Amino acid sequence: MKIIVCVLAGLALCQAYDYNQLITDSLLFYEAQRSGKLPSDQKVTWRKDSALNDKGQNGEDLTGGYYDAGDFVKFGFPMAYTTTVLAWGIVSHESGYNKANALADARKAVKWATDYFLKCHISANEFYGQVGEGQADHNYWGRPEDMTMDRPAYKIDTSHPGSDLAAETAAAFAAAYLVFKNSDSSYANNLLNHAKQLFSFADQYRGKYSDSITDAANFYSSYNYQDELVWGATWLYKATGDQSYLTRAEQLYAEFDLGSWGGGFGWDQKNSGADVLLAELTGKQTYKDTVQGFCDYMLYTQQKTPKGLLFVSEWGSLRSAANVVYICLEAAKLGINADAYRQFATQQIGYMLGDAGRSFVVGFGNNPPTHAHHRSSSCPDAPATCDWGTFSSSEPNAHVLYGALVGGPDANDNYSDVRNDAVHNEVACDYNACFQSALAALYEL
Repeated sequence: MKIIVCVLAGLALCQAYDYNQLITDSLLFYEAQRSGKLPSDQKVTWRKDSALNDKGQNGEDLTGGYYDAGDFVKFGFPMAYTTTVLAWGIVSHESGYNKANALADARKAVKWATDYFLKCHISANEFYGQVGEGQADHNYWGRPEDMTMDRPAYKIDTSHPGSDLAAETAAAFAAAYLVFKNSDSSYANNLLNHAKQLFSFADQYRGKYSDSITDAANFYSSYNYQDELVWGATWLYKATGDQSYLTRAEQLYAEFDLGSWGGGFGWDQKNSGADVLLAELTGKQTYKDTVQGFCDYMLYTQQKTPKGLLFVSEWGSLRSAANVVYICLEAAKLGINADAYRQFATQQIGYMLGDAGRSFVVGFGNNPPTHAHHRSSSCPDAPATCDWGTFSSSEPNAHVLYGALVGGPDANDNYSDVRNDAVHNEVACDYNACFQSALAALYEL
């Protein structure tokens, strides 16, 4: 259903889609990704308890958290990034969530991850960063409730460091502290204590997590850890107001010359996120100029598809566009080129929702995807068979994975709704993170 709402006269910032519904649906997608024992208020009822035996190397309880994408590995690095971004959206656009009657569910989405990360952080300098072995998991097409393969757990520690993973999880804890500090102060304070420990571990014991958790290197290999250190320190400053964290963030920013990196934001790239947060927290022109340089380049120079999608990467093209959109909406909130960035954001989100001729969000709008590369929603209810025959079938997925943003089209707007195309038709927790936060920002306006 199209609802035309032109919010700001003279700006042509039009809400042509039901953002309220989309925010609600995106939160349902995260419910569908839940691992572990499901709560009594679970709305996605075709999912059941799963992976109840996820354990650490010494028997630690590692149940909970989110399945990464169309598979059932719990990859801690992109999960932590997803959590930071969801929390950032709630902190920055709480009124957007309130307007959508979605604040309570948004907090639950963050807490589902942070509860799991608390279990993973077994001592100051030990953190479990993955449960499940990538290839064994990917060899299985079926329900998470029926998995029988071994699900080994992998951790970082002082002799196997992972500064990027530890610092990103510190950022997630610090951002989540801000989400919960007024509604559950004791929980928030616990998160903050873990954030401080993890950042200290990240800064003191340097290394890339994917060099230590080598199975992750095949799926989420980290390019470096420097940007995550700056990002983690910046979030700790935002959470605590403790000047030492800002001093550290700016020291590291200068040491790693982050300002010359060129912009970017995503599960492995935090520099534009750090720029916009530092611009907000310090008011310094240098950070504002850096983030404006990034957004202006994306608006005016970066490749677009013939129908207008910002095209940054082939794999998960819509995710990459949504990541840029959210950074530039945060820049707009600081008064940087606000009208242009908000119009750009509205146009990019509009492409995803149907302006290009079809919806790319499962269960929403005109001709939405029905064959997403996603195991659990493809499977009919038990005891019906679900296997590689289901994967190969031309039948639509048995369950509607409401709110999931698929990978998206190629550089020429070509897209086929087929299950076997993971590049263009998989869904993932990180795909929806900036998308959902951008929706809250736009709905607030």
